[in-house]
Amino acid sequence: MGGAVLDGRLGWVTLLRAPNPGPMTLDGTNTWVLRAPGEKLGFVIDPGPLDDGHLRAIADAGPFRAILITHGHHDHVEGAARLSRLLGGTPVLAADPEHGAPFDREITSDGLTIRVLDTPGHTTDSVCFLAEDVNASAMFTGDTILGRGSTVVAAPDGDLGAYLESLELLRAHAGVPMLPGHGPAQPDVAAMAQFYLDHRRERLAQVEAALNEGADTPEKVVDLVYPDIDQAVRFAAIFSAKAQLDYLRHKNREQGTRADGLDRL
Repeated sequence: MGGAVLDGRLGWVTLLRAPNPGPMTLDGTNTWVLRAPGEKLGFVIDPGPLDDGHLRAIADAGPFRAILITHGHHDHVEGAARLSRLLGGTPVLAADPEHGAPFDREITSDGLTIRVLDTPGHTTDSVCFLAEDVNASAMFTGDTILGRGSTVVAAPDGDLGAYLESLELLRAHAGVPMLPGHGPAQPDVAAMAQFYLDHRRERLAQVEAALNEGADTPEKVVDLVYPDIDQAVRFAAIFSAKAQLDYLRHKNREQGTRADGLDRL
């Protein structure tokens, strides 16, 4: 799938969606191709899975200055090394050295400026990219915020406290279009960050209430808080519940209260 995203100001962005739809990937992984008007070299964000047809479609849209990775989950990074070879050695840049060379915190090249924002929480290595040309900017959020639904923050790699701080960071970018790793583009990343913050706080209140009712394991929390969950994604809810319990227990230890809300002696 190709074409400009949202409006004419972002005509330098093209979506190539990987053919890997599923409960966790929605319609598939969004691979974003960035190329400023009149420039020979562009950038790729998240080449996606090791699917040869998809990777060749990306390579056909080259050449590129660099391949950028939002985080190390396989549905975003698995095809990176293969794509680099198809392109004759285009560098792969990532926060985790397992997946690529380190970023410059700001990349100014080929008509674009790309700032790297550290946004841990979904994973420890999650970043977002704030990219702009002379006319417009866009925030590429990977899995930190999705185009629809909610992001899994799964222990042990996920950290809910760090995730909430990352959402607060993104909330500061009012009016900037959001181009996620899965799902549709959204017109305002700050509005989406606020929606996610509200949702997380509501969910944490539900989990805390479940704790007070005696749900002291992730599985018991899921039974109370997510009673109608699709069994295909129950495992993700259990991972999320563990991260929520870890967050609440750490918060309660810092505040000197028990998980059931009673003061510690």
